[in-house]
Amino acid sequence: MKEMEIIERLLEGDEEFKRLYFEHRKLDDAVKEIEKKGTLSIDEELEVKRLKKMKLALKDKMEEKIRRVRKSL
Repeated sequence: MKEMEIIERLLEGDEEFKRLYFEHRKLDDAVKEIEKKGTLSIDEELEVKRLKKMKLALKDKMEEKIRRVRKSL
């Protein structure tokens, strides 16, 4: 099973994965919105770093769920 198929399966059947996935996308949009300003203030740079760390933590949790599904196949 390909990774995208696993993701689709998890989005349909795993509420926690679904929440992680959409929160990750929301944070990604927030980072893009800040970064499109061009030159960022120190506060904006810190906010981008904070958001990226949060995104990474969510991605790690999603990857763990994907690995578990892949292992169970």
